[in-house]
Amino acid sequence: MKQDVNVNMAGAHESLDVIDIFLQPGEYFVGDASYRVRTLLGSCVSITLWHPRLKIGAMSHFLLGSSGRGPDAELDARYGEDVMCLMLQELERSKVTPSECRGKIFGGANMFPGQMRSTAASVGQKNGEVARTLLQAHAIPVISESLFGVGHRQIMFDISNGDVWSRQIAPVFA
Repeated sequence: MKQDVNVNMAGAHESLDVIDIFLQPGEYFVGDASYRVRTLLGSCVSITLWHPRLKIGAMSHFLLGSSGRGPDAELDARYGEDVMCLMLQELERSKVTPSECRGKIFGGANMFPGQMRSTAASVGQKNGEVARTLLQAHAIPVISESLFGVGHRQIMFDISNGDVWSRQIAPVFA
């Protein structure tokens, strides 16, 4: 069962019956076992949701936890609160009960560690905390996370089995 693609298909590459999707910041994807989703994170955060029986998954790449806009504003996948609603709406259209999903969270790194006061929470720290709160609010268990630290992460989500690979790469400072 194919799902609608919510990314620019210019970022898709097909090989060996697996369709690779690359998420840019502010994008998300919901699909079935024929997809593998990748992204590159710094202070942004990805939430992955996977339903083990139906083999349907979702992945986000959000920039900020919330938009601060009014309740009548259109949902915007750049914001954690909004993209969670968008992903859950699509999963529910596929007959997925959100609380039956397994959640994983990635990203939230401090990309400029030398330029921050020690008492201030970084954008990445705030994003990671928002992701945890959102999953808890929807009764979705977090079975794995790779949050915070310094440097960017490469993420790959295999919807066929729910595996997510994360590789964190420390920045090189001059």
